[in-house]
Amino acid sequence: MNYLDLDKNKISKTAKELNVLLADYHMYYQKLRNFHWNVVGRNFFDLHIKFEEMYDDAKLKVDEIAERILTLRFQPVSNFSDYLELSNLKESKSELKDLEMVKILLEDHATLLKQLRTVTETANEAEDEGTIDLMGGYIANLEKVSWMLDAWTMNTGDNHPEA
Repeated sequence: MNYLDLDKNKISKTAKELNVLLADYHMYYQKLRNFHWNVVGRNFFDLHIKFEEMYDDAKLKVDEIAERILTLRFQPVSNFSDYLELSNLKESKSELKDLEMVKILLEDHATLLKQLRTVTETANEAEDEGTIDLMGGYIANLEKVSWMLDAWTMNTGDNHPEA
């Protein structure tokens, strides 16, 4: 680990948690593809486009997470069987209503945010600023998308939620 000047023993926990996050993002990506292909109804145009935007973003994150693991000199998991085993997320049916899809994604966002924060904590313990910085951007982005999806689920007569 000389070129990064990080303690390999400390950073191994971060790499392990990054692999869980990698599995989570693979499952999330596939779920977004599923929902993109199978959304129907009055919200088709809005959600079809939004889901595509979201899976394009998830695809980039998958690559960045794997490359961060490699940068730390560990091996990223790369088999679907490993993703299914490691991931905190579960597959979804294809035959769901649009509102159900968005609510499932919001639940997945909460799970992803929890794993992102776990990675950040382990990276902090290892003094791994590169991983901390990467996770911070992911957290801010996912929080914003979550806010937007949550706003989409509200009735137009709903008041703004209390803080």
